Amino acid sequence: MKNQPGDFISSLWRFFSSLKLTIFLLIGLAVVSIIGTVIPQGTPPPAEYLQTISAAKFKLYGTLGFFDMYHSWWFILLLYLLTLNLVACSLRRLPHDWKSFREPVTVLDEAQQKNLPNVQWWKVSGNAAALERSVAGLLGREFAVPTVTKINDEYHLFAQKGRFSRFGVYILHSSIIIVFIGAMIGSLFGYKGYVQIEEGQSASVVSTIAGTDLDLGFAVRCDSFALSFYGTGAPKEYRSVLSIIENGKTVVANRPVIVNSPLTYRGITFYQSSYSQAGPPSFRFTVRNRKNGDARVITVTGDEPVALPDGRTLVVTGFAPEIGSIYPGFSGPGVQVQVAAKSSATEPFALLKNYPAFNADRGGAYIFTFEDIAQKWRTGLQVTKDPGVWVVWLGCFLLLTGIFIAFFFSHRRIWVRIGGGRVVVAGSTSKNQAAFRASFEELVEKLKKD
Repeated sequence: MKNQPGDFISSLWRFFSSLKLTIFLLIGLAVVSIIGTVIPQGTPPPAEYLQTISAAKFKLYGTLGFFDMYHSWWFILLLYLLTLNLVACSLRRLPHDWKSFREPVTVLDEAQQKNLPNVQWWKVSGNAAALERSVAGLLGREFAVPTVTKINDEYHLFAQKGRFSRFGVYILHSSIIIVFIGAMIGSLFGYKGYVQIEEGQSASVVSTIAGTDLDLGFAVRCDSFALSFYGTGAPKEYRSVLSIIENGKTVVANRPVIVNSPLTYRGITFYQSSYSQAGPPSFRFTVRNRKNGDARVITVTGDEPVALPDGRTLVVTGFAPEIGSIYPGFSGPGVQVQVAAKSSATEPFALLKNYPAFNADRGGAYIFTFEDIAQKWRTGLQVTKDPGVWVVWLGCFLLLTGIFIAFFFSHRRIWVRIGGGRVVVAGSTSKNQAAFRASFEELVEKLKKD
């Protein structure tokens, strides 16, 4: 017999609402995230990374979209499938939970009694109505105010706590979908770009990862850039001071921007990302004649030689912004210089800015003192616009709320049937069966004593 259309639709529905599909998609997204972490993102990728892979790998990674992982069509397809899966799972489970919420079973019959995991009963004597009032009072004090139903000569009491906890999983599912929606909004209507600005200059156009240029609608000026180092010579902090100019007016003035402390204006965020030299540095030295004490100030730009009074030249052959790793116990910038004539040159020697007497007694016609360095910098800013960020934050808040409800609250129910000389107590919980069993037995003991 051929499959009917209804069979196909049912199979499709079971597929999209299955837990196996959820696990598969989550594992797939985890693998994708690992790839996106290991492989540098950006088009084109960083030059230093390209030097480590072959041309075949570069072509393969580019075809698969590994350099722009989170915008690739198959990553977005995984998100769509997970969204459909969460919606299908929620719709499949919701009718049962909604009915249990709106129309709870308040009467404990024999059939239900057999299906419940926690049941105890004992014989009693006395008036059933008086017993019902006593049990209702104790349940109200120890658990929750019960609903009382009388059928023939039997009294049925039903009490519940945490019935809203059944909806924690739906809040959880909804939050994940909202996060995906926020990410899609950011992907479709936002961008991520990069701009380099030299000190004292401004820029109003940024280059996106996709290789297009976008006009910001205002200008960003780099007022200054500062760089500090550890004793090892590694960069400690780099800081840009930025201003925003719009329609000829400075609307944001002298705002410091460092790593993890960005500047946001009109929904566009500027992150401190990198830096580079804007031209060669200029070094200022004092040259003092060792015999007569005459001194003059000279400036050396980059590695260009500068003439000394005796016709020889001074050239800077090396520079370190922090010399602690080279000369332990010293700090600050240092240079290596060399005095040269047409046919000969002295051995290179070091001059330290914070230690004027360093190498002063080395001999020679002149005493050199390293006075200062002037270096113009170019700040590198990552520019991001993400209109879906508040949607993502809403999803994250709901995600935490859903997790808290789903994992720390449970729907607990107690049934009591009084009649025929017996009291039957039954209970169930949606999670944490061991803890509920202990509290259920404690409640039963109190009922027996009462």
